[in-house]
Amino acid sequence: MCELEHHHHIEHHSCGKNCEHNHLHNDIRRVYISILFLIIAFFILDNVIVKYILYFFAYIISGFDIIFSALKNIIKGKVFDENFLMSLATLGAICLGEYPEAVSVMVLYQIGEFLQHRAVDKSRKSISALMDIRAEYANVEINGEVIRKNPDEVNIGDIIVVKAGEKVPLDGIVIDGNSFLDTSSLTGESILKEVKINDEVLSGVVNTDGLLKIRVEKEYKDSAVSKIIELVENASSRKSRAENFITKFARYYTPIVVLFALLLVIIPSLIYGFSNINVWINRALIFLVISCPCALVISVPLTFFSGIGAASKSGILIKGSNYLELLSKVGTVVFDKTGTLTKGVFKVTNILPSPGNNIDDVIKYAAYAEYYSNHPIALSIKNSYKENIDISIVKEVKEYAGNGVEAKIEAHTILVGNKKLMDKYKIKIEENEHKGTIIYVAKDNELIGSIIISDEIKDNAKYSLDLLKKFNIKPVILTGDSINNAKQTAEYLGINDFYAGLLPIEKVEKLEEIISNKSPKRSIVFVGDGINDAPVLMRSDIGIAMGALGSDAAIEAADVVVVDDNLSKIYISICIAKRTMTIVKQNIIFSIGIKVLFLFLGTVGLMTMWGAIFADVGVALLAVLNSLRTLKIKKYIN
Repeated sequence: MCELEHHHHIEHHSCGKNCEHNHLHNDIRRVYISILFLIIAFFILDNVIVKYILYFFAYIISGFDIIFSALKNIIKGKVFDENFLMSLATLGAICLGEYPEAVSVMVLYQIGEFLQHRAVDKSRKSISALMDIRAEYANVEINGEVIRKNPDEVNIGDIIVVKAGEKVPLDGIVIDGNSFLDTSSLTGESILKEVKINDEVLSGVVNTDGLLKIRVEKEYKDSAVSKIIELVENASSRKSRAENFITKFARYYTPIVVLFALLLVIIPSLIYGFSNINVWINRALIFLVISCPCALVISVPLTFFSGIGAASKSGILIKGSNYLELLSKVGTVVFDKTGTLTKGVFKVTNILPSPGNNIDDVIKYAAYAEYYSNHPIALSIKNSYKENIDISIVKEVKEYAGNGVEAKIEAHTILVGNKKLMDKYKIKIEENEHKGTIIYVAKDNELIGSIIISDEIKDNAKYSLDLLKKFNIKPVILTGDSINNAKQTAEYLGINDFYAGLLPIEKVEKLEEIISNKSPKRSIVFVGDGINDAPVLMRSDIGIAMGALGSDAAIEAADVVVVDDNLSKIYISICIAKRTMTIVKQNIIFSIGIKVLFLFLGTVGLMTMWGAIFADVGVALLAVLNSLRTLKIKKYIN
């Protein structure tokens, strides 16, 4: 009854919700019948045999599943669980002739379980609503006909038709039509997103008005929907320290309380004699009922699960409760610059030819040399060059990670890159103070000019960093960009610490240095766009990939994936984590505190069986209801 999997496993089999619904109704019907028998037995004063028969049936109807589970677990070697404690306590009460109390314990326990199941079911439905982003079918266009298929059966390159009101079943590119998409199921954002021909569309979003034809780019197993569902389902497998503590606590706690219950009978009987043994047995039975650890075993994992669900609803995918715990004590957030703090959309803003050269040659040689590169800077250079590129004259292309490229073009050696690349080839350059990234172009070891490329800071970057400062979190920038650009970005955003001109391996080394100087009680977050940040994402305490749902490497390397590029969601994720940990601590302190108090009162004879039932069922229910507060998204956004 108290096993974690029983309470928070998300059902996927065909009967799913109906099976559970019927199970809950059967439980409550049994409770009604047991209460009826108990009332009738209570008012029958003359016929003792009938009274006992009614008590017996009331007890069996309300408690047979608990006794059966206890026996089954004893056979499996799992003796000390809640079923065993309840069975032992109530059977002991029957042996003492306390029939109404034995039946009442079972009936009230079942009522408590029913209410707990309802509360947990509310959490599960909230998570299931998130999981309901999978489209049941895909309309595949084949030879002019539209055939309905399971999304699993659709292949890359197939054309699917998505009508107004339908969910997009697979990731793809729009080849016909335009529309507005409701992306709230993925991103948590209510603003509709406009899409047109050649735009990328992720599965799970809803087409609100126009008809779209989409060319499938990924199989279902690799799609955005599949990744989200897999991430949320598997999140519970990575346990936090608090969850691990509760698991170990329950393992040792239950046998210890059974031993104490035995000692509570044996020691006083040896001291005061066995004439009053019934008193001590009664106290031991009350002690056993109070000691059930259900409140902790259910509520703590449920709180983490609800926290992960709340984050998912906001478009933040957290891979496990251990990362929620780490997010609650963040001390430093290290940002990549390009594509994370900035839009990552580069644009050539100026071309500066050296004396004796012209603008056309500078941009031409740069575009030819960068032809094979997909780096955002290379793409901006190619977009700025309006002519067709004859790739037959581009030979021997070498890429220098983080520095630039070298290529043979029309028998000339062309170098396109930053100051480090020019220094490597001992090419003299004239540095300037232009705002933006400076790319130098050299021909046969002579500088022929430079290209100024600018990248805009994201609209909400400053606001998002100001939010983080509320938690006394220190922001840091690590970037491969120039010191000049990094400084301008840092100054605008109010960041004091920045490190520029770093190669990917140097980013890891610098992060190692930051980690070595951190407080052991605070964690380090690295935030990147996920394209080339996998090593740093993996090395940090928590790696957050921004807008990287389409990137397999980012999802693999990151611990948290923010589905869109909204930087304020880092703050929201930390708020969710802090609230989750607060509720976890509340449940642990409340549950253990009440248990200890009631166990003491039960030991000294100041507790009845009714109080014992509250200490078990009531405390568990209150803890579960407290856990469900984690699901209230507005608490984090406002």
